[in-house]
Amino acid sequence: MNYNVKVNNPCRCFLRSGFNEVSQFDSEEKAKEEAEYMLKIMKSNFCQKHKFTLENRAGDFEITIKPNS
Repeated sequence: MNYNVKVNNPCRCFLRSGFNEVSQFDSEEKAKEEAEYMLKIMKSNFCQKHKFTLENRAGDFEITIKPNS
């Protein structure tokens, strides 16, 4: 079974980052580690115009990018 990390609503910073919008992994643990790593980089290195949330949906991890309000 494959586990995915998916990014919803990619912003300009994300598109320049080199990260993939969808990545597949052999284990849920590896997918979770990658999602948490990506989230950490986004929060510390991106332009701070957006907020980032991480959700686990049945073993798939979704990072959603939303404008700061």
